[in-house]
Amino acid sequence: MIINIVPVQRSHLPALKNMIDKLGLFPSEFLDGMMSDFFTNPATTDRWYTGLLDDHPITVVYFAPEKLTEGTHNLYLIAVDPDFEGKGIGSYLLKFVENNLIQSGARVLIVETSGLPEFQLTRKFYEKHGYHHEATIRDFYKDGDDKVVFWKKLKIDLLPL
Repeated sequence: MIINIVPVQRSHLPALKNMIDKLGLFPSEFLDGMMSDFFTNPATTDRWYTGLLDDHPITVVYFAPEKLTEGTHNLYLIAVDPDFEGKGIGSYLLKFVENNLIQSGARVLIVETSGLPEFQLTRKFYEKHGYHHEATIRDFYKDGDDKVVFWKKLKIDLLPL
């Protein structure tokens, strides 16, 4: 399976919204506002990519620099269509993000996710890829839903895909 990772285009939005709906991550109509700066501001530092399989989006990733830092970025969204989960695509996409950031001189990547039991596999995914559990912020998203923060120092030796 060959995935072509490209910057998101407006034409990808319907498929990406469908994927977000299937995953139940957040209301998919939020994507329009989330991606507004990316589509309208040529100087944006937001980075949105999708993985295409036969020209159809099956992944999405969004990352951007943390304000008031030097070389620290946050991975805000990484998702794989549920029909393609378990095939190593998420790992490939994460490595793509890390390589992209290393090449641009980034030092650190932060990842935040939910502490709910249904996100346990997500947390294990980041630990498997060398991310360290840095903090837990209790009741962050809502009562009983903690924010779990992971941290990774980006190193030049991460480059091979």
